[in-house]
Amino acid sequence: MTGFGAASLREEAFEISVELRSVNHRHLQVKTRLPAELSALEAELENRVRARVERGALSVSVRLVETGARPVVIDRALAARYKGEIESLAAELRLSGVITMDTLLGLPGVIGTADDTSVRERETALLWKVLSAALDALIAMRETEARALVADLERNTRAIGELSTQVAARMPDVVREHHRKLCERANELLAPAARVQPADLPRELALLAERMDVGEELTRLASHLTQWEKLLRQGGAVGRQLDFLVQELLREANTIGSKCNDATVAHAVVAIKTHIERLREQVQNLE
Repeated sequence: MTGFGAASLREEAFEISVELRSVNHRHLQVKTRLPAELSALEAELENRVRARVERGALSVSVRLVETGARPVVIDRALAARYKGEIESLAAELRLSGVITMDTLLGLPGVIGTADDTSVRERETALLWKVLSAALDALIAMRETEARALVADLERNTRAIGELSTQVAARMPDVVREHHRKLCERANELLAPAARVQPADLPRELALLAERMDVGEELTRLASHLTQWEKLLRQGGAVGRQLDFLVQELLREANTIGSKCNDATVAHAVVAIKTHIERLREQVQNLE
């Protein structure tokens, strides 16, 4: 399902903002983008997202802005080691030169900022608050979309049920019509030597009726529709269950179409499959 959620909070020394973007996907995919200072929290952040979202391709973007300057720290021991190593190398290579303060301060790790553990803890706590608020906004937007999708699913479900009823009502006429044509064809083949009596074809009629019997398929189709409606009323994370039922609905529709060689039923089956395809497309958007 598509959706967007964003939130931000600010403390005295820093501000954290989170943006969530969701697009349709059959499964759940989470992509995160965090600043280097918070990169160690990536796994925990993804777990928190997965605990509240089950389907969709989600991108999570976190931004950290420090509004207060941190104290500068000079690593004197590291600077002394740099100086000793440089002087040792100069003596070994018989080189002359003066090591300046600018040279030492420009070496990696000599100048840095104080790593205040309490600051990191406050940043982490604030991040979880902001993420929770952004998820609330994302889920609210997805739920609004879901209500519209459910209404469309219900319309297509009712249409499938009505078409199934039409097929069931049509089937006795289909069997009688095929029986009549079978008798006419047999009489044509055997005339004028003999005439086929109605009693001569009971076995053929029984076989014909058995081959064209779609009662079981219609019963299963009705059962799947009942389960479908129950899941829609139930709510919650039912997307995968509905996805499975779509496959079963399509299986029964295909079987009905292959068994019955009748134009009226064929048109109804095509319409049923059209509505099922609509269900399949929309279910991909539901969680």
